Amino acid sequence: MDIKTYIENSIKTKQSILNNDELIAKIDEVANVIVEAYKNGNKVLTAGNGGSAGDAQHIAGELVSKFNFDRAPLAAIELNTNSPLLTAISNDYGYDESFARQIKANGQKGDVFIAISTSGHSTNIVKAVDTANELGIVTVGLIGNHKCPLDNTCQYLIKIPSEYTPNIQESQIMIGHIICGLVEERMFT
Repeated sequence: MDIKTYIENSIKTKQSILNNDELIAKIDEVANVIVEAYKNGNKVLTAGNGGSAGDAQHIAGELVSKFNFDRAPLAAIELNTNSPLLTAISNDYGYDESFARQIKANGQKGDVFIAISTSGHSTNIVKAVDTANELGIVTVGLIGNHKCPLDNTCQYLIKIPSEYTPNIQESQIMIGHIICGLVEERMFT
């Protein structure tokens, strides 16, 4: 694939999002849910594998630090970067429990868990969503356009209209940025 084709495919995916009023409304709804969680003293938890782990870190960083302007920090914990913790859980309980166990330790009713996965099939993400649901944590799936277990378990599902991993990931971080910007604006202006 040549460079222009990569760019055209990326634009097509984003254009599909732009033209999908239902998806736009869902993104707005998720931003509002996060704002309500913050107003109630709760936090955001994020997790993903591979590139999705990087996106989870990125979103948490934008919430804790700042996005568009200087303001008070917002509580967000990403569950990917504590390597001693991840390896201990993986060794003692299996990698499938790597995020669920952290949610049990750090999550509370009313928090929001953003599960990021291109496929929606990662067992550790699926188990984390199940655990979050059991604890009364609001679950948001940010996934690709695949049939997957998260279709039936996430309270809010944002499906990128693509099955091509690079375009899914590019759009996931775009949507993450949009959500961070909306939350910041609604919390502080």
